Amino acid sequence: MKETTLFTIDTPYRPALPVRAWTFGAEGKKSLAVMGALRGNEIQQMYICGRLIRALTAAENAGQLDPDCGILVIPCANQFSMNVGRRFWAADNTDINRMFPGYDQGETTQRIAARLFEALKGYPYGVHLTSFYLPGDHLPHVRMMETGYQHPEEAAGFGLPYVLVRTPQAYDTTTLNYNWQIWDTQAFSLYSTSTDCIDQNAAQLAVESILRFMSVKGLLHRAYFPAAVAPKIFRESCLHTILSHEGGLLLCRRKPGDAVSAGELLGEILDPCSCQTLEQLKAGCSGRVFFSHRSQLLNGHEVAFRILPETIAG
Repeated sequence: MKETTLFTIDTPYRPALPVRAWTFGAEGKKSLAVMGALRGNEIQQMYICGRLIRALTAAENAGQLDPDCGILVIPCANQFSMNVGRRFWAADNTDINRMFPGYDQGETTQRIAARLFEALKGYPYGVHLTSFYLPGDHLPHVRMMETGYQHPEEAAGFGLPYVLVRTPQAYDTTTLNYNWQIWDTQAFSLYSTSTDCIDQNAAQLAVESILRFMSVKGLLHRAYFPAAVAPKIFRESCLHTILSHEGGLLLCRRKPGDAVSAGELLGEILDPCSCQTLEQLKAGCSGRVFFSHRSQLLNGHEVAFRILPETIAG
């Protein structure tokens, strides 16, 4: 194990912040890169990387890493926003994960993305521990961009029950996942159940899924139980979205993983002052809750729940 500082970030009124990386295995080899928090509220994602670093250190000390592999882990690249409690770059509210592959002569977040991408590219496999654009909880899953270079069947190696394939929109072309794939890296975005708070069980699941993937690819010589069932691979468009029509307090009656029937109550929106029920949110199909909004103040016309139907067409 070797700890290095990739680069430092100058911040106003504060000392320069280092972006640190941990490498394992043979020096100069590139097998797997893991990127953690790019946003200031991705506490869980940074924590997962920390747990992964401990696990890889133990594996390397025990001689379980393949001698011809090289692993890179970057736990966090946005300490500045974390320090002040902001999701995006605190100085201008821009998102580092919308700046790839970066521009080394551009704005601060463009320069950060450029320095990160220089360190991350060239790996055959890449894992990004990321978060959803809405505050909420997901079922643990692996997500891939449909770039024409993706191989969703590769994601089965993580042993998670769901693999989601997303058709990229224009704004997705500046994400790490998309650009990794364009630059010949099989990129996987790994979604944990939480973002801004630590879920130790979910973190352990994420770490074990990465180690299982490494074992499947021959990077780690340690036996892991195979997944109990083959993962369900589906397109994001298959998810049934329940939008709010009213704004107010959201009380969730169901959580990710719950099986629901069509017409079943998922949650209620209440008037913030009188607690009068303004709207009941019901499942439009039978299936399993895949996402639920976490913030208890919900705007009108916002995604409250997403359901993975029992039967997926196509």
